[in-house]
Amino acid sequence: MSSACHSSNRRPRTLVTGAARRVGLAVACEFARRGHDLVMLVRALDARAEEAADAVRAASGGAATVEIRACDLDDSEAVSSLGASLMDGPIDALVHCAARYESQPIGQIDPGTALSHYRVNALAPLMLAQALRGALTSSVLPGGGAIVLFSDMHTQGRFYRGHASYFASKGAVDALVGALAVELAPKVRVNGIAPGVVAWPVDADEGFKARYLARTPLGRAGTPAEAAACAAWLAIDAHFVNGEIIRVDGGRWLGTSSSE
Repeated sequence: MSSACHSSNRRPRTLVTGAARRVGLAVACEFARRGHDLVMLVRALDARAEEAADAVRAASGGAATVEIRACDLDDSEAVSSLGASLMDGPIDALVHCAARYESQPIGQIDPGTALSHYRVNALAPLMLAQALRGALTSSVLPGGGAIVLFSDMHTQGRFYRGHASYFASKGAVDALVGALAVELAPKVRVNGIAPGVVAWPVDADEGFKARYLARTPLGRAGTPAEAAACAAWLAIDAHFVNGEIIRVDGGRWLGTSSSE
């Protein structure tokens, strides 16, 4: 039985960005499992996106209606057009998982990359929240509409070298959680998740992994499914939680900062 109890005959409908892979796909599957229809925002309509949509349908037992939308979140005009195209339909929750993560040490940072980090990681969810505020305000979820933004636990004070422009964009996400939580209340709640490693960077070598886990009290990396469960709890169950950023990091925050 679905755990998504609501006051309307229609199913809740959630928009997930970055939904074709990794954490975004896990989030889409978790919301589908909990009784939601999905709008999966992906970078391209390709075989990977279709396979992801099949996985989401399977997670719902075939019950979910799944729509795939393609949008380059680095293109602000495309994001605005996407938001406008979704304004007239129901959207009960927005979960922003898509992110750009690229290393550029001080001395090698170019404005284009820094702006791209900001546009994808912070500006895109801001513009989507603005476009969808009317739909979110009319949510059928018992706790009202919900927005969940993914930040990064390192941005809260465990910085490492080579990622200043990325961290600046995620710092903007942290500020956005609070600003939107105030501005969209009481009809819409806005919260964040600050993960540690819940999916290793594709370029992470074994040495990096070992050093990272040595500073993580639980001694392991998290999983996309664990991050997805937190996102679903914030959006569906946490009716009196607003403006919070929850670290999902296995206690990594309690470790010491380092150059890695």
